[in-house]
Amino acid sequence: MENRRSFIKKAGVIAAISVNPSFLIPLQKKKLGIALVGLGYYSTDLLAPALQLTEHCELKGIVTGSPKKVTSWQKKYGIKSKNVYNYENMHTIASNDEIDIIYIVLPNSLHEKYTLIAANAGKHVWCDKPMAITVKECQNMIDTCAKNKVQLTIGYRMQHEPVTQKIIKWSISKPYGNIRSLYAEAGFYHNGNNKNHWKLHKKLGGGAMFDMGVYTLNAARYATGLEPISVSAKQYSKRSDIFIADETTEYTLHFPEGIIAKCKTTFAANINTLKVDCEKGWYQLSPMQSYSGVRGTTSDGKVLNPFQGNQQAKQMDDDALAIINKTAPLVSGEEGMKDIKVVEGIFKSAANNSKLIKL
Repeated sequence: MENRRSFIKKAGVIAAISVNPSFLIPLQKKKLGIALVGLGYYSTDLLAPALQLTEHCELKGIVTGSPKKVTSWQKKYGIKSKNVYNYENMHTIASNDEIDIIYIVLPNSLHEKYTLIAANAGKHVWCDKPMAITVKECQNMIDTCAKNKVQLTIGYRMQHEPVTQKIIKWSISKPYGNIRSLYAEAGFYHNGNNKNHWKLHKKLGGGAMFDMGVYTLNAARYATGLEPISVSAKQYSKRSDIFIADETTEYTLHFPEGIIAKCKTTFAANINTLKVDCEKGWYQLSPMQSYSGVRGTTSDGKVLNPFQGNQQAKQMDDDALAIINKTAPLVSGEEGMKDIKVVEGIFKSAANNSKLIKL
């Protein structure tokens, strides 16, 4: 099966890296220069600090629509004035040899637009998850990056996280027998105080499914090593005066081999678990997608202790090495688009009284 082969290939890459770190020794010593597009929370509090820990890439530039942020970023990270851009002149980054990669960290509805600008400027593109809000947008991103001969990588940090990588490998080795079912949930309590925040609005790519739900969806796919064949879903908002997009989404995925995944994502509660039930036992991650402390336990008492490094730094170093060595990234645009195909099915089912949708 093609789906299974793709996951076997990915698991093989993960195994090669863990057993023999020299597997991805860079062919050049130069660190790749990164420009962050969008200076919100994720860039400010997580990516920029993580880039101070990376071995193969470094923060070189910024793209922002907030001029007042520029001075503090330049002072803190030594960013040259020539490497500071806004959304109107971002395309001129094409002539800047210090920038190799553009990392899109913007509201989901803007991922396609700025990925195209970056790719047409001849720069490799890292795009935050979810990849985009429609399959059509995803395909356009893939095609444009291919046309410009640049890599497109989606920022699914969990696939780089070592405890999670163990779960990915278990989808192939099956230490507890064949998988029968799984449960994945991810969410947090969003107070909704800022009603203008893009995460509350569907047209901007907001809502629980796009924000936290893709963690559960991607987990169901990598934990089984399979692609779902159908989905049913329901969406609701108990605080509909605040959440124009979905506050909660519950959905069921049907996989080949009779595997069923029950998943939930919400802005109404703090939830964070992946549990896989097998013929001869079970294993789980709790938490399953936190920025640190991802921990695994099994039915026979094994403990998968948390990764002690920085998740974002590991993700970016892995992705930088893929560019340096001209190898496939761990999470490609094609991988990101597979999630969005299912998300479209989830929205269609929820809009049609939880009708079962074939994928």
